Order: sequence, then C-alpha cells, then structure tokens
Amino acid sequence: MTSIIPDLKTKEVWFLTGSQDLYGEETLRQVAEQSQAVAAELGAGLPVTLVWKPVLKGSDAIRRMALEVNAADNVIGVIAWMHTFSPAKMWIAGLDALRKPLLHLHTQANVELPWGDIDFDFMNLNQAAHGDREFGYIQARLGVARKTVVGHVSNPAVVSSVVTWSRAAAGWDAARGLKLARFGDNMRYVAVTEGDKTEAELRFGVQVNTWGVNELADAVHAASGADIDALVAVYEDEYDVVPELRRGGERHESLRYGAAIELGLRSFLEAGGFSAFTTSFEDLGALKQLPGLAVQRLMADGYGFGAEGDWKTAILVRVASVMGAGLPGGASLMEDYTYHLTPGEEKILGAHMLEVSPSLSSQKASLEIHPLGIGGKDDPVRLVFTADSGPAVVVALSDMRDRFRLVANVVENVPLDAPMPNLPVGRAVWKPAPDFATSAAAWLTAGAAHHTVMTTAVGVDVFRDWAEMARTELLVIDEETTLRDFQKEVRWNAAYYRLAQGL
Repeated sequence: MTSIIPDLKTKEVWFLTGSQDLYGEETLRQVAEQSQAVAAELGAGLPVTLVWKPVLKGSDAIRRMALEVNAADNVIGVIAWMHTFSPAKMWIAGLDALRKPLLHLHTQANVELPWGDIDFDFMNLNQAAHGDREFGYIQARLGVARKTVVGHVSNPAVVSSVVTWSRAAAGWDAARGLKLARFGDNMRYVAVTEGDKTEAELRFGVQVNTWGVNELADAVHAASGADIDALVAVYEDEYDVVPELRRGGERHESLRYGAAIELGLRSFLEAGGFSAFTTSFEDLGALKQLPGLAVQRLMADGYGFGAEGDWKTAILVRVASVMGAGLPGGASLMEDYTYHLTPGEEKILGAHMLEVSPSLSSQKASLEIHPLGIGGKDDPVRLVFTADSGPAVVVALSDMRDRFRLVANVVENVPLDAPMPNLPVGRAVWKPAPDFATSAAAWLTAGAAHHTVMTTAVGVDVFRDWAEMARTELLVIDEETTLRDFQKEVRWNAAYYRLAQGL
C-alpha cells in the first residue's frame, strides 16, 4: 500500500515572539535567546517542526511575517508569545492578514521567581504576564480564531495541548488543499448526505466535483495482468484469503477483479491529485462489483471516503487520517447500524455494506467474498475484521442550511459478546458516552448524520481545535453531557451562529 498520510515533520509551525524597541539592544538580545530556548524545548515534543523566527518589534514586520506565513505551503500555523510588552496596535494589520491557525502561548522563560534577586531589570525582561494580556485583548477585539495555552513549556500538559492543536492544524491544512472526486451522485432520496458544495469550498477549502463512474470503470479495465498478479500476491501475503479466492480457487477471478478496481481507482486518484472520493451502489456503470476491498485499503492509506455519495464524511475521514499521522489506530467511514439493548449493557454495532477501514484493527483481516444483495452487481470481495477495543470518537458533519454542524460522540470500542460468523464485513461495537440513551437522544436532537468518521488515533479535543480553525459549530457528547443542557446548547448555537454571520 502507498500511504498518502503525510509525515507531520515535513509541516512547519512558526514560533513568533513579540517585543518592541523600547527596551534596548541588551534586553532584546536576551529576549531572542530566551525565546529560542523556549521554542527549542517546546518543539522537541511536537509532531510537527517548530521554526523559531526573529523577534517581532513593529507593525510592518508583523504584517510581512503574516503574509509570508500565508504564502508558505508547508507552514500550517503560528505560535505567538509576547515575551515582553508588545503594544497590541502593532499586531492589528498582521492578525487581520493572517489566514492560518494561531495558537497564543501564554508562558515565560523561567518557572520559578528568583525571589531574592528580582530587580526591575528582571521585571522589564520577564513581563509576559503583561504583554500577553495586551495581545489577548487585540485578538478578542478583532475576533481572531485562536487557541490559548497557558503554562511553562516544561509542563507536559502544556506540550500536550500544543500537540493537540498542531495535529488539528495539520488536519486544517489537509482540508484546505483537498480535492474530492465523486463517482456518481448521492443515494436517491437521502437528505443528510446532501450539502452545499460551494459553501464547503469557502468554509473548508475542499474542492468537491463529480466524475462519471464509467471514467473510473475505464481505468479499472485498463489494469494490466501483470499489475493484477502483483497486487493479488500482496493480498495473499497480508490477509487470510479464503481458499475460494486463492490462485486456483473457484472464485479467484473475483479477487483479480477486486485488484483491478484498486489499481484503477488508485491510478485515477493519483492522476487527478485527489485525496478523497465517494462511490454509490446506485451508480456503478460498467463496474462489475461495488468497490469494497479497494476502498478499505485506500482508506487505510489515508484517503478520505464516503459511501453513497457522502462527500462530507469523506472530508472527515481524510482530515482524521492526517490528524492521526504517526499514532496507533486509524480512521474510517462508520455507520450506526443496529443496537444491543439489554438494560445496562447497551451497545452500538457499527459497520457498512463493505467499506470499513482495516486501520481500526491490529488483527490480520480475512479476505472473503459474499453476496451483497444490493446494487445488482457481482459478489464483491471485502476484508472482514473487528475494530480493536479501546477509546474512539465518532464525528458527523451535517449541512444545517445556514451553517455546517459537527457532532462528536466519545465512545469506547468493546469486544464482541459472541462471534458473528454470518456478518462478513468490517465492524465495530462500542459503548457511547455518557450512556446509550443520552447519546442517542442528543445525536438525534442535533440532527447529526448516520454516516460518521470513527477515529481511534485522536480524541475529541483535536476536533475541538479543528472546529475553531474552521469557525464551524461543534457539539460534543461525552461523559459530562446531559440531555437538558445539550438541548439548551443546540438552541443557543442556533442564535449565535445566525447572528455571527451578520446581515
């Protein structure tokens, strides 16, 4: 498999330090030395590359720096710290020009006060408590979207908060450059998978366009026998392939066609620079199978995917894959399918027709073929497995007419109560927080979609930061959720987001 999940170390975050010429060269030299030390200590714990920049002391330099950040494709955000007092009017033009995520780090060079040695030279040098409050004011005055992290960079909790933000910034960067190919349209008569693609490009930066499924079919049918042979050998090495699909087996040609789908789909996406896509079982054209195995493997490689034309979920799968780069676990299309409703033991069984990513499981998947009973095509090949137990989050994206809404539920994947030999799909079973009844009622109250991304690599806090960067509503269902408060939040948000748009 060829992963398109980036190495986050190739992404840069620039560390900006604010001061002014008032303090003189000696103080500014110390500011530079100390800010470099803070950046080095912080950067050592981040998944991205933190780049220190010279101390900013005036409006023109700050504005030029913002424009340089905007123009640098590998720069995904900035961290700003006011080491001394940096008058906030110097930051107006720069903050107004900045188009990438901002984290305000409220820290200082020293952990402890040197009580017996403090003089006013020390006070002039170490006054972030003063300067950052000025900076906080102008950010609030301008309505700048940002995250604020408070504490010394030697504190693991501080580093963890910055790590969370940096992963969200990588996800935001992935969305801003995302090209999404839809093969066919949405499933007929379905409401929640519809949405405003023009608004999505304005809000998230995602280009969503459609190609005829027979263009994909042409690429599939152009796959060479040698390439198919090589990919089938990979399948037989990586998975437990059932005998009927192996070389010489009575259904081996079905596996070869599944390999042709992967080769054609991958080549189409690579040629067009797409990192997400959708399919629809209602629009398969000349394809002989609904893509199953190919979709599963492409998701594991970092491609976003949404079934039945659901491009909004495809965006989330891609973003979650990038945000979880380098971490154990993965991201996948998921759908709440059916429930186990034994009182006190309620669980949700999630799956889809074929398309759940094996990145959710550390077990060796079984490669099988079974009838689908929908779509009117040949029996499709697919990977069968159960998601690993452990913490996860499911997130949906819905179009609410005047805005997009993200809804996230913190969940715990659990083992199967018993084997499911007659359900040959990738699947997960989970217990939602805070409990099944509250979770389901809140989800329905929010009008959240039935398709989600499930991620076992990152938690809900990364999505909080991502939503802030996107200026998009996020409703969270977690251990602290009560239905009464959740209903109030939905009503308040309706008013807030309508007013925030202006006339």
